Amino acid sequence: MWIPQKEKEPIALHAPTKKSISLFGAVQSGTGKLVSMVTPVFNAGTFLEFLEMILESKKWGKKIILIFDNARYHLAILLQSWLARDEKKIMLVFLPPYSPDFNIIERLWKMTRRLCTHNRYFGTLDELSGIVKKQMKEWAEQN
Repeated sequence: MWIPQKEKEPIALHAPTKKSISLFGAVQSGTGKLVSMVTPVFNAGTFLEFLEMILESKKWGKKIILIFDNARYHLAILLQSWLARDEKKIMLVFLPPYSPDFNIIERLWKMTRRLCTHNRYFGTLDELSGIVKKQMKEWAEQN
C-alpha cells in the first residue's frame, strides 16, 4: 500500500554573508622586501600570476627559492610546464603538512589581520581591499 507523504516546505537559501579577499605574498628573508597581490580568489591561475609578478620584481641574478604550504593550487598541473621553463630562475619548496610555524609569511598574515581587519567593519570588499593594499604597499619597501 502506498501512502502519499506531505510535501516538504521549500528550503530558503540565503546569499552568503561572509565575503573575503585573497592575498598572495612573499617576503625576501634577507631584506624583508615584500611582494604581494590581492585577488578575488585563490586558484592555479591567480597563483601563476603571482609567480610571474615575483619574477618581474627580481633584480638580482640569484635563483629565487619560495617556501609554500601544500595548498592544492600550489601543486596544480597548470604550473608544471611554467615551472619547468623557469627552473633556473625559481624553485618551489614545500613544507610538511600542518607546519605553518616554519613559514616566515605566516607572521606577516598575523600582523595584517591585527593591523587591518580585527574589530573593524567594512561595508564593501573594496574598502577592505583598499586597507590591505595600503598596508602591503607600506611593507613593500625593504625593512
